[in-house]
Amino acid sequence: MSAVTPAPPGGDRDGGWRHQAGLYLDLIRWNRPAGWLLLLWPTLSALWVAAGGFPGWHLLAVFTLGTILMRSAGCCVNDVADRDFDRHVKRTAQRPVTTGALSVRQALGFGAVLALAAFALVLTTNAVAVAWSFAGLALSLIYPYAKRYVSMPQAVLGVAFSFGIPMAFAAVQARVPVLAWVLLVGNLFWVLAYDTEYAMVDRDDDLRIGMKTSAITFGRFDVAAVMASYAIYLAIWAVALVDSSLGAIFYIAIGAALAQAAWHGALIRTRTRDGCFKAFRLNHWLGATVFAGVALGTLLR
Repeated sequence: MSAVTPAPPGGDRDGGWRHQAGLYLDLIRWNRPAGWLLLLWPTLSALWVAAGGFPGWHLLAVFTLGTILMRSAGCCVNDVADRDFDRHVKRTAQRPVTTGALSVRQALGFGAVLALAAFALVLTTNAVAVAWSFAGLALSLIYPYAKRYVSMPQAVLGVAFSFGIPMAFAAVQARVPVLAWVLLVGNLFWVLAYDTEYAMVDRDDDLRIGMKTSAITFGRFDVAAVMASYAIYLAIWAVALVDSSLGAIFYIAIGAALAQAAWHGALIRTRTRDGCFKAFRLNHWLGATVFAGVALGTLLR
């Protein structure tokens, strides 16, 4: 009979801690950075436009970390709000709050800590940015419940996911000019495009449980609506930034982004779950392309 090696003291406790930490990381989608990258690229683009170039390490750190923290806090609120719906959707059925692995109190408490950490970062900027941060917080709290009442909740998400743009201008210029709102409207259409692709993945499940999404609202015109939204987004940004003297490199980037949008159109054309989800996941590269055009344009002018 072989001897059994006893577990080291505290082994179970350490394993439990690692398991609990893993649940919180799952809650905030830590292994899926595409989500916070979709918020980060337009925010950084706005920072560069507002500053006329590199905005400095302080603001870069504030907005990068703040974006990650607020997106993570939003995931906590979203999963609590959708816990009774998510169990009926194949893609979301194993989320920690939905399965009961984390309680509502734990999820909301963690979300509050993340939001407070993001607010502490904003406090290092200026009073205008601090004031606008409350509007951004309100939008992040409203969106999870919009899916119950608004036929196109992706439009609400579009405002929430674009709010880093006026925040960036506020932090750099201590004001929010018209240009910031124009860029926000343009970015809203990009969010509408990629989140409709995301909604197309779950359309059958959402129809069964009575959830409202743009994929359902657009119906058979969903692919056309996505492609039109991409075009409107890129057209608004291209026209809005004409006076920013970003040069040819920016418009080359816009062309490259259009090519990516066309590729996404090919992926979603047959409306398969895999194709729609792949198109959604690739969108952060489109945002990165536009940011590269802005950053290089300010560097080379």
